[in-house]
Amino acid sequence: MSDLVIPAPSTPTVPTTSAGGGRFPVRRVFCVGRNYAAHAREMGHDPDREPPFFFTKPADAVVVDDADTPYPSMTERLEHEVELVVAIGTGGADIHPDDALAHVWGYAVGIDLTRRDLQAEAKRLGRPWDTAKGFDASAPVGAIVPAAGVDPTSGAIDLRVNGELRQSGDLGDQIWSVAETIAELSRFVALAPGDLLMTGTPDGVGVLERGDVLDGSIAGVGSVRTRVV
Repeated sequence: MSDLVIPAPSTPTVPTTSAGGGRFPVRRVFCVGRNYAAHAREMGHDPDREPPFFFTKPADAVVVDDADTPYPSMTERLEHEVELVVAIGTGGADIHPDDALAHVWGYAVGIDLTRRDLQAEAKRLGRPWDTAKGFDASAPVGAIVPAAGVDPTSGAIDLRVNGELRQSGDLGDQIWSVAETIAELSRFVALAPGDLLMTGTPDGVGVLERGDVLDGSIAGVGSVRTRVV
């Protein structure tokens, strides 16, 4: 007999392109902020002076299988940020950058949705970003591609909204590489299998409305699609 006082929550999963079509169980979602110089400037910051910093989303924030994304409550300015997502397959702490990519199971395309008005107010008051970043359905993620054969250091990354190009950049524009970001994060927390890491966005972030269709893609990785409803 189970000793749980309520049923155990289900584990969110993301589809993969692996042989057999298995799914990747999500444990935690970490995000790195302002990891592209042009986006950092877009947000009013100097990218040459900032080490990487992190925030989180709950595991069940993921939206998968091209499902619709509900427009969140408590905001009048929902914005998109297309990102490379790293799926951790082997855990560890204090990982050296030279060893970091060996901890990666695969890569995907994701969209970090942001209640920008709430974030701006939190910044003004010196408060956490949780409600601006970590809300329900705030992380649409495409299928995860196994790491073998993927180069996370280069490749065009873009986002289209209703067919119109909104964001365009290259993974090579990242201030901190995937390996460096994994290593830095592992200094703060012990990474574990099932963790996802969203690695920052190019410039061009913009406002979304109900009915908008988002298509994100990264060369050599894949795509993600969702519609805001």
